Amino acid sequence: MTDEAPLRRRDAPETAGDGRPHAEPPDPTAGDPEPAPTSVPLTAPRDGTPRPVETDGELADVVARMAAGTGPVAVDAERASGYRYTQRAYLVQLRRAGAGTALIDPMPLDDLRTLDAALAESEWVLHAASQDLACLAELGMKPRRLFDTELAARLAGFDRVGLAALTENLLGFSLEKHHSAADWSTRPLPDSWLTYAALDVELLTDLRDNLAAELDRQGKSEWAAEEFAALVASADRPPRVRPDPWRRTSGIHRVRGARAQSRVRALWYARDGVASRRDSAPGRVLPDSAIVAAAESDPKDERSLLVIPGFGGRSVRRLARVWLDALDEARALPDDELPVNQPVEGPPPPHRWAERDPVAAARLARCRAVVVTTADDHNLPPENLISPDFIRRLAWSPPDEITARTVADTLLGFGARNWQVTLLADALAAILPDATPT
Repeated sequence: MTDEAPLRRRDAPETAGDGRPHAEPPDPTAGDPEPAPTSVPLTAPRDGTPRPVETDGELADVVARMAAGTGPVAVDAERASGYRYTQRAYLVQLRRAGAGTALIDPMPLDDLRTLDAALAESEWVLHAASQDLACLAELGMKPRRLFDTELAARLAGFDRVGLAALTENLLGFSLEKHHSAADWSTRPLPDSWLTYAALDVELLTDLRDNLAAELDRQGKSEWAAEEFAALVASADRPPRVRPDPWRRTSGIHRVRGARAQSRVRALWYARDGVASRRDSAPGRVLPDSAIVAAAESDPKDERSLLVIPGFGGRSVRRLARVWLDALDEARALPDDELPVNQPVEGPPPPHRWAERDPVAAARLARCRAVVVTTADDHNLPPENLISPDFIRRLAWSPPDEITARTVADTLLGFGARNWQVTLLADALAAILPDATPT
């Protein structure tokens, strides 16, 4: 199969030297360019919508095609967030010049390691890569090099960085995103969903080229390369396991006392067990608001339980004994087994700094001002210039001897990238020292 010509509107700008389309570079001082008034709705892939790959033989054919393709490979994955317990991928989409588009249903397949091996030397192009890297890794797919179009757009100073907005602004094509929150575990997948999924990778490599050119024009290519390398490294790290995940129950701040918190904990783990067995999102089994309400009122019997908002649905009522047993267990706990607030590592929440340490609060304000000013000077969102957590930790506990070198080493130790430290270390070192009291 020969390389296809890139998709381009008839009235689109002239192509770059490699034949791929690009838009005029945006003015970094003016925000995003306005959407093209004559943008063309993109409703179908140029080669048609392929049927999902479901067998080892079909996968072998895709592996061969992708290995024979050229250039970067566009990659995307669809999950069933809000519907299923896990964050596994229920569809994987790929497109590469010379290979076309492939849709892969990973459910009937053992893994996609053969595809990963075929693409080992290729650059992967993803949009918002951090959302997909974990579910792709579960299938045996980990990029060695990648280009994240969303992150690239942030570094280039675009205000609107969604795939549809970027595709319209830079390439002149509008994409529908009405299936983004669909239940992708549905089988069979509707044809309209498959078309939507194929279009998600249709223009990714063209978008990559536009954004790479803009980053180069702004002198930010090396910054992006460091950010992309950090994303690649993150794919090899095990997922973070949060201690006491029940403490993230929405509304738990209203629950007062260790005994009441033990009821939140018991109901949370009871719900989690049901959700895991059903492979259902926990919120679809029992909403957080119901857990909090039951923890506050401590119902002793089914009648008083079922009048609590959130417990009246048929599927929840059938589990009434599960919820009551959890509450009974919490009620029977001895005092020494009740939840205890664990000491928080690192600095306290910023809103408490003025009370706990006014000097540190003033340091944080000065550091934040430096970050905002530097970000504005380089047309960057402040949170992409440096992690806000790194700035809080630096301001709360600065190095004993404050110099540009010690500040740089501190930030690098937190995980900051070299380009971020280069932009910030001198200015932060200048404002970190506290005024001498008079």
